[in-house]
Amino acid sequence: MSLVVAEVTKRFRDITAVDQLSFTVREGALFGFLGPNGAGKTTTMRVILGILKPEEGQVTWKGRPLDRLGPGFYGYLPEERGLYPKMRVAEHLEFLGRIHGLDRTRARREVDRWLERFELGAVRSKRIEELSKGNQQKVQVIGTMLHDPELLILDEPFAGLDPVNAGLLKEVLLEAHGRGKTIIFSSHRMEQVEEICQDIALINLGRLVLHGNLRQIKKAMGRQILRLSLEGNLDFWAKIPGLQLVAERADYLEFKLEDGLDPNRVLAEAMEAGQVIRFELVEPSLDQIFLEKVGAGA
Repeated sequence: MSLVVAEVTKRFRDITAVDQLSFTVREGALFGFLGPNGAGKTTTMRVILGILKPEEGQVTWKGRPLDRLGPGFYGYLPEERGLYPKMRVAEHLEFLGRIHGLDRTRARREVDRWLERFELGAVRSKRIEELSKGNQQKVQVIGTMLHDPELLILDEPFAGLDPVNAGLLKEVLLEAHGRGKTIIFSSHRMEQVEEICQDIALINLGRLVLHGNLRQIKKAMGRQILRLSLEGNLDFWAKIPGLQLVAERADYLEFKLEDGLDPNRVLAEAMEAGQVIRFELVEPSLDQIFLEKVGAGA
């Protein structure tokens, strides 16, 4: 494992934000770091990068502390904006490139390339404060990536982006992953994590709840979700113990089967209630796993 977070604890006076937290991230992984608001995700990210010092535990990259690898080794996108509002877009990005170790010529070349990639060429001379929130987010993403770091840590990178730009960012992250970069990002948009992440860690109240390969996690939980489309009496399911309605979609109902409930019984009852158009057992979505592990109030 390249990144190892080992028994990290971080306190703020009498509040324990991260509590004996341990997990690992493979080199070159696309890693989803998940948890409800206040779970300790941002604090953990800042401990990983050495911005905050833990009371206990350590963080290493291939056995070495990250603070010995230099700022050019990583790129960090904080959840809050970290841009200078009076600076112009291109000069701001060149400045960020320079402080991460690029010479002026390469910094300008990378700025031009990334502005074109994110379709921001028309605003290169505008002040940051003149941009929309979505474009400010794209500028901040560029500033995180233009020095080509080996490790990317992104706190809510999709925040403020419309579907088109969220899709563009997804493409950029997959391209970076294809070049062997290690990418850790937090997000409340479970569908995006599910689409692109191989491994995840889920924390709550500063403690680890779930960690591992997402495909294996879903497989281990079993095909406990039933998707059913029926022409007939849609209330038939209410008399079946252990069958819980979790969602009503436009073209099907979604249920959770409790342990011990035979899907064949559900199918038989459904066939008596009408014509079954769809009957499909599937693994739970990441959103459903999240709710089960940390609760609907998260």
